[in-house]
Amino acid sequence: MPSPIEHFIARWQNQTGGAERANYALFLTELCAMLDVAPPQPASAEHENNDYVFERAVSFKEAGDKIGHGRIDLYKRGHFVLEAKQSRQKGGRKAIAGQEELFEPSTAPAGRRTADRNWDILMLNARRQAEDYARALPENHEWPPFIIVCDVGHAFEIFADFTGKGRNYTQFPDRQNFRIYLEDLRKDEVRERLRLIWTDPAALDPTRKAAKATRDVAERLANVTRLLEARGFDPELVAQFLMRCLFTMFAEDVKLLPEGSFQQLLKKCADDPQKFKPMVSQLWTAMNTGDFPYAIEAHVKKFNGDFFRNPVVLELKREEIGELLMAATKQWRDVEPAIFGSLLEGALNPKERSKLGAHYTPRAYVERLIIPTIMEPLRADWRDAAVAARKRLLRLHGNYSCTHSRGLCMLHMHKQKLHNNRSQREQAVLR
Repeated sequence: MPSPIEHFIARWQNQTGGAERANYALFLTELCAMLDVAPPQPASAEHENNDYVFERAVSFKEAGDKIGHGRIDLYKRGHFVLEAKQSRQKGGRKAIAGQEELFEPSTAPAGRRTADRNWDILMLNARRQAEDYARALPENHEWPPFIIVCDVGHAFEIFADFTGKGRNYTQFPDRQNFRIYLEDLRKDEVRERLRLIWTDPAALDPTRKAAKATRDVAERLANVTRLLEARGFDPELVAQFLMRCLFTMFAEDVKLLPEGSFQQLLKKCADDPQKFKPMVSQLWTAMNTGDFPYAIEAHVKKFNGDFFRNPVVLELKREEIGELLMAATKQWRDVEPAIFGSLLEGALNPKERSKLGAHYTPRAYVERLIIPTIMEPLRADWRDAAVAARKRLLRLHGNYSCTHSRGLCMLHMHKQKLHNNRSQREQAVLR
């Protein structure tokens, strides 16, 4: 007997499209059962109590004094707005002739072909509609952290904004993984991600993970700083040294250096602290020029900007190297850039900071300015351009299909004429 996951995928993956009104509620109800989360509640006539329902009514202002009305396909207060569509599949009642050849990659996995083919205007418009519905929620409802676009029986697209302002819904968790196909539900981490969207969306807020990782790293750095300053090292020199250490850890995590290479170097040095200064010096010198550092036994690219030009490496003891090693084991993609900013300010004396204007501005302050003035207009322009381009592509392909069909008809008529002429000649010979 198939597992609930396999049963769900098999039941929905081969559905013919074009009937989301008939299918989406059942599909999402069965999804909830498969994820082991509570299903939506019955809707009441009093809309203010409909916090987790299908067809949640909303109203919004239109041009002039007109009031528009809409219904959210699935809404859970404080969690998400979900808009469902069902793409037009080959052989379905709403299939478009020639559309398969335009959007379906011949090498795509069987379960992904329809989704890849139809994520054009349909899904872009669905996302925009979901964002409009989120904007139309009552004033006492906070902005939901998630927008979900669902292609019934095929895939989901997930967008998130944890600021509570609804201005920066972006692909979640990233550009490579925001789209979840039905077969992806076999993965434990994917099901857990969806389960948390339904049950505890705040747990997915990356700033929480970043805050913990940053606290852990900051504690390690504070320990190293105290130990070095207690030994008489200049605080400015310590800050510059630690900044290079942190950058090297970050470079390792984003694969600008071989994976685990700096950690292995630190492990060797923890066993023999006298190796630390010459090995790290040789590594940083190679990073400045693009060379082969024997400390990690691999060629590295050149890191320009003079950050590693004539770097000063401090002699560390076993305990201090151990603190750096623990910091290096953290996921540096999750560490807040604020830690670099605080070290930058620590690396410059007050006179130099004033002269250069070198003060770190926290991310929240930057986003408060950048998102409404730059990012929102750019995203709106991009969505409009993408929709226009896809419409033009479909129109051009439609014209090609018509021309192609007429050509096939003319070819068929020509072949039929040749066949008739041949038949007439054969009959004449027989007579």
